Amino acid sequence: MSIEIGSTHVGKVTGITDFGAFIELATGETGLVHISEIADSYVKDINDHLKLDETVTVRVINIEKNGKIGLSLKTQKEGTENTTRSERKPQRHSGPRSSSKQPPREVAQVFDDKINQFLRDSEERLSNLRKNTDSKRGGRGAKRG
Repeated sequence: MSIEIGSTHVGKVTGITDFGAFIELATGETGLVHISEIADSYVKDINDHLKLDETVTVRVINIEKNGKIGLSLKTQKEGTENTTRSERKPQRHSGPRSSSKQPPREVAQVFDDKINQFLRDSEERLSNLRKNTDSKRGGRGAKRG
């Protein structure tokens, strides 16, 4: 059986590290299940989920150009089709949640007022900074000698 992205394989856990577990596949090749691909929930210690010499079913999620094989246990536990991040539907974001119940126009007006105030303050500070810098240099266009 060839190793292709999306294919499932049975393998044996041959090594456990802080960042993942190495799985030797039936084809003789070894892949890595990253700690983020072990379970849907937060995994603090991989040893709580996997043991050495345990037989597991994994799904191939990527194959790098240098031959490294990325595996996942999550997709097997979910029993769902594997989708990469780029294939997932984007989540809709409804924007910031505000406890005030202002109509959208009033919120936009408040935002515009704050932006305009920030720009005025910023321009004033920049103008003062330029004046102070120019006076220390002897004014604009002063010759340095």
